This record gives sequence, C-alpha cells and structure tokens, in this order.
Amino acid sequence: MRNLTAPEGGTPKVIENETEFSRALQELAGGTGPIAIDAERASGFKYSPRAYLIQLNRRNGGLHLLDPIALQNSPLIAKLSDLISQNESIIHASSQDLPCLREFGIHPKKLFDTELGARIAGFAKVGLAPLCENLLEISLAKEHSAVDWSIRPLRNEWLDYAALDVAVLIDLRDKVEAALRDSNKLAWAEEEFAASLKAELPKTRPEPWRRTSGMHQIRSRFELAIIRSLWQARDEIAKKIDLAPGRLLNDAVIIELARNKPKKREEFLEIPIVKMRIRNEIQISYINRWLSVLNEAYRIPEENWPEMRARGDSLPAPRIWRDKFPIANAQLQHVRRSLAEISEKYSIPQENLLSPEILKRIIFNNGKESPTPDSPLARLNLVEVLGTLGARKWQIDLVFDAISRARCETEPPSEPEPPEPVHTTS
Repeated sequence: MRNLTAPEGGTPKVIENETEFSRALQELAGGTGPIAIDAERASGFKYSPRAYLIQLNRRNGGLHLLDPIALQNSPLIAKLSDLISQNESIIHASSQDLPCLREFGIHPKKLFDTELGARIAGFAKVGLAPLCENLLEISLAKEHSAVDWSIRPLRNEWLDYAALDVAVLIDLRDKVEAALRDSNKLAWAEEEFAASLKAELPKTRPEPWRRTSGMHQIRSRFELAIIRSLWQARDEIAKKIDLAPGRLLNDAVIIELARNKPKKREEFLEIPIVKMRIRNEIQISYINRWLSVLNEAYRIPEENWPEMRARGDSLPAPRIWRDKFPIANAQLQHVRRSLAEISEKYSIPQENLLSPEILKRIIFNNGKESPTPDSPLARLNLVEVLGTLGARKWQIDLVFDAISRARCETEPPSEPEPPEPVHTTS
C-alpha cells in the first residue's frame, strides 16, 4: 500500500491569469482519453455553493488547478467547456460538483461517475479514499476535506490534497469500469451516468424554514411564526454577506429563542445556548437585528401563524402509515422486503435500485385499496408511472415484479419490517 500525500509528479501552481489558463488548455487539448474533474466548495463557510478551486487531469495533458474566482470572467471558459463536452468527464460523486461546475461555465456531456459506478458494481465502501485503497492500493491523505476553500492564498497542503483527487481518478475509473463489465452492470451504470447529467437542480421547498434542526421541540403555531421570521431574516442576511447561515445564527439558537421569547438584550444574552453559541464578532454584531425580528414576530396576528404541519404534495411520514394508511403500510413492508433480497442478489444498495421517495410515492398513491396489478393496463400504468417519476429502465426491470406483487397485499408480512435503506458514501 502506497501512502500518497501529493501527486507523484508534484502539485502545480494555481492558475490565476489568462496566459496560464491558455497554456493549460493547450496541454489538455493535446492529451488523450477522458478528463478527470473535481471542484472544491466552501460548504459550511459560505452561503454560495460556488467552486473555489477546480482541478483537471488528463493523460498526456497534465494536471491543472484553476482558481474560478480569479478566472470567473475569462473568455477561455467557453473553450474549456467545449473541450470537456467533446470528451468523457470523470467525476467522483458528480451530484455534488456538477452544479458549481455549470455555474462556472463547464458543461460535461458524457460522464463516468466513479462513486456511482462503484455503488452499482457492488463495492461496500464507495468514498474516494476507500476505493483507492481497495482498487489502486493507494492510501490518500483526506484530512483537508472540510476546510474553507474560499481563503486566499490557498495553503500548499490543501492544494496537495485537491490535486490528489484528480491524480487518481483516471486509473480508478478504469478499475471501476472493469468491475462493472465483470458483473454485467456497465449498461446499468451508463444509464445512471446519463441520468445524472440530466438531473435538474433540487427545487426550493415551499417552506424551507421548516427544515430548521430541532423543530420536533416546537409545540405551538406562535413559536413556528417566530422560527419562520428568524430563519427568513437570517437567510436574507447570510445571502447578502455570503456566509453560511449556521455561522451567522445556529439552528439550535433559533429554536431556543422561539421557546424563550426574549424581548430585551439582557434576556436574550441570558439564554444558556446564546452564551455558548454566539461568540464571534459577526454573530454579536447582529444581536440587535435578531431582537428586532423577534419583537416583530411577537406582533404577528394569530391568523398569520403557520400551521403545525406543512401543506403541499409531500407524503405523510411512513411511521404514521400503520395507523392511518394500513394497506399502504402493508404494501411498503412487503416491497421493502423484496427489494432487500434483490439488493443482496445483485450487490446493489437498495437506494440505488430505486429511490426511496419514488418507492413511497408509488405505494402510497396505490395503497388505499387493493388494485388488480396483473391486468395489462395496470402493468402498463406502473411502468409509465415509474418512468415518469424518474426510474431508469434497468431499475424498472429489476423492481417491477416486486412492486406488482406488493400492490396486491392488504396485510403486512408476519416477520419484522426491514429498516429503510440509508444512503452512505464511506
């Protein structure tokens, strides 16, 4: 096992000007094969999800580090995007990087996602580091994965870490492809890669403030109105100053402010979690702003308080199906059991066989009364609905019979229900 702390050819300087950018483009264009791409964001530090470093690597085309902040207005971005669109892009966990790459102006057209491919191939651990250990016998230093990439200048040890991410991707891609071919799953993976490129950005939730951590502690609509006001004010300020919302005002503080309802600065500062979480200069400077928001929230008329439960097309939580939707509950248990067997047979995580959200929606919309799923019309409808909800052909082929059988059930299985699958990347 080799222990790598930097690429074997060394870590290049960060490209910050047109001359260096042009030279890198020429080298990449002269290379062969796919182009490995990675991006570093400042998640947890900045409000913006933009890229603060973009890494590129190609056989015989060199390894290059771009500063997307310094180059954000470069006319050469279009040429880079053209080059990338004409070749396969290798990205590990592409759903994380594609949005910020597109924001910069890079639009891949053909994708090989090493993380997603490894999932379908059946690897138990699909993070970059464990895959490199398993397939390349390389140990990667990963201690800089959560740093603030918006800092300038970037530290050398961070750049070594970032460069390694693309230095290993080309060889890793070939190993994952070989595993997919050996297991006759390459076509499935290619469907998933194509779907990843077509995936739209997640839509903004109608009431995103309801995602505040700790909402289970809230028992009144009045307190919900306070949380909504604080969340909206925090989001507006965080976006304006480009700071991660939690670094401006922590969710736990919002919950305690709603529960304690301070009206004066002294009362605000006496709340234990405020003493613990509001410490730095930026946080302290906004205390009067939060007090103003709180006092405005206290005057919101009761008819304008939010309801305890969100409205919309979201499904009820499965935990309440047992009592309120017993047939849907029974069918969900049966299909989960069947999918667990398929997952084991093909060594594919359940959440990759079919999105848990698609599964719940299919079952819930069917489960108030027992259908006749063996009829030709019902079979056609199920295929159409699965496709409309985003299931790929290979997924439909694998799960169709299991869902069809489950849709005939009215009683839960006698054995305990298998747990809902959890998405993991480690």
